Amino acid sequence: MLKSMTGFGRGECFDENRRFIVEMKAVNHRYNEVVIRMPKKFGSLEDKIRKQVTNSLSRGRIDVFVTADEYSEGKRNVVVDKELAVGYHKALQELAGMLSIPPHENVSLLTSFPDVLKVEEVHEEAITFWPNLSVAVDAAIQNLMTMRQEEGANIYQDLMMRIDKLQGLVAQVEVNAPNVWKQYRNSLLDRMRDLLAEVGSEPDESRLLQECAIFADRTNFTEELVRLQSHFNQFRSSLALQEPVGRKLDFIVQEMNREANTIASKANDVSIANIVIDIKSEIEKVREQIQNVE
Repeated sequence: MLKSMTGFGRGECFDENRRFIVEMKAVNHRYNEVVIRMPKKFGSLEDKIRKQVTNSLSRGRIDVFVTADEYSEGKRNVVVDKELAVGYHKALQELAGMLSIPPHENVSLLTSFPDVLKVEEVHEEAITFWPNLSVAVDAAIQNLMTMRQEEGANIYQDLMMRIDKLQGLVAQVEVNAPNVWKQYRNSLLDRMRDLLAEVGSEPDESRLLQECAIFADRTNFTEELVRLQSHFNQFRSSLALQEPVGRKLDFIVQEMNREANTIASKANDVSIANIVIDIKSEIEKVREQIQNVE
């Protein structure tokens, strides 16, 4: 099934603590490039996200945006700086001795000093978030692929229509091709008669046939027409494949254009030259369209 390279997908997954939202935007690109933007605390999961994306999407630039909505307050621990507390206690005892007053043993006094008690956030390992985040990533991928397939179906119809049109134009060239030799022969015969009439001679039929044979050989583009038809058939077959075919189609179109250029250089005929211009114009439209095919 033909797939476009452009599309958008969104997925989410949540539990009692947080909700993960993953959004993906894909655009044309020659290769497969995945750019991930997400909170720093999930940075260690970047490689897992990239692998999950590239396993399903083989071509295009895919921008991945990850956000997390936290529902509950983070876990916190109260930490005692024991060395600092002992230091404060020792200092209080020394001070009491200097002033000859009883030492104060109230623990709450020590806790009032700076940094004796600290409140620290408990950070969960990023890997614990992966099961939910993975679900959100997969949902975004599936939605993106659905959009790509829908757009791919439209591209498929357009390409099939253009290949039909190209085959019609090539058929016109095939019909007009025999006339090229006949027109050349008649034109050459008329010129020979005009020139030989001045000296009272008749054209040499064998010489005329020899010149026409040379011209026919030089302007024969039958092989190019056959190859063009082969390229059209190969193009249609490739469109039906279930694998990514963008690069293959691009190569086939290059070969189509090569054959059209050869026909244009060989055909010594205005009507065929005009048809070839239409053929090249249509091939260019096909080339532009497949730039968006995965």
